[in-house]
Amino acid sequence: MPARYFMGIVATACMLLMALALVSVAQGSTPMSWPTVFSALAGSHAQGLGLPEVGIPLQRIVQDLRVPRVLLAMLVGAGLAIVGVMLQTVTRNDLADPFLFGLSSGASAGAVAVITTTGEFFGIWTLPLAALAGALLSAALVLVLVSKTQGAGPEKLILAGLASSFLMGAVTHYLVFSGDQRAAHSVLFWTLGGLGLARWDNLPLALLGLIGLIVFSIRYRHALDGLLAGDETALSLGIAPRRLRAKVFAMSAIATACFVALTGVIGFVGLMVPHLARSLCGALHARLLILASLLGAGLMLGSDLLCRTLLPPQELPIGIVTAALGGIFVIVLVLRSRTGGMSL
Repeated sequence: MPARYFMGIVATACMLLMALALVSVAQGSTPMSWPTVFSALAGSHAQGLGLPEVGIPLQRIVQDLRVPRVLLAMLVGAGLAIVGVMLQTVTRNDLADPFLFGLSSGASAGAVAVITTTGEFFGIWTLPLAALAGALLSAALVLVLVSKTQGAGPEKLILAGLASSFLMGAVTHYLVFSGDQRAAHSVLFWTLGGLGLARWDNLPLALLGLIGLIVFSIRYRHALDGLLAGDETALSLGIAPRRLRAKVFAMSAIATACFVALTGVIGFVGLMVPHLARSLCGALHARLLILASLLGAGLMLGSDLLCRTLLPPQELPIGIVTAALGGIFVIVLVLRSRTGGMSL
């Protein structure tokens, strides 16, 4: 693909993402006009810019609720997309994403344990810390299982991930039925995902996860390219496939834990976006990771916008929208791959 063509795609994606972000700030249970939005964003500088004056409540809605929510959606969407790209590469599985490997199930188990039993022992950070611990425990379980088997090929990683996912899912269901039943609504909403926890003080956790992914993917982008040709070719290029898979999985686990700790379980973003990005820019990771992060941010923003506007004033869990889109996407993917090419 010519560099000019790729830069055009990236520029278009950036403009669409910014437009979608502005729409997400303006729309919601309290729709706002564009002058009101810009005035609320400008705050005390609104009059100097010739914008109409708005009250403090509207400023608080925009600055303290909607802007952090938009930023969290972009950070998490971009991060899950990058995780999906790397996991699909190292496992050579077109359906690989963070949820296939038990990462989100572990985070869900940790969060549900807090909601139904212990309560907010560490204040507002209790839920994120519990989800982070659960995801890391699930990742450790997968890595231990793989290390105990002969070889650590992609099929062993997938099987270990599925085992961890089922185990953590069973723990979650047990906690739901044995814990405080008054927390059932909170558990349901959290396990279906949402961006309602977005605040300025917890955005650094999602930012940390995304920065870690960016630094890691930049460093290992050439190794990931080499792995596309198979393990034997990668070995001839000086790449250790087993070690690379372990590193990718560990980094993916840490980053996914940071995201899921704030948003709950949001599925299929890491599955869909890599395929869409590859169809536009190819499989090499230098370009793929950039485009996938932009598309992931846009998909998350669009899904959240639908959740906040479909049934006002109620807010749908974002996992419902992404699961519906993901189910349709997988059906199309399976139908298109009947002649071969998709690894299950």
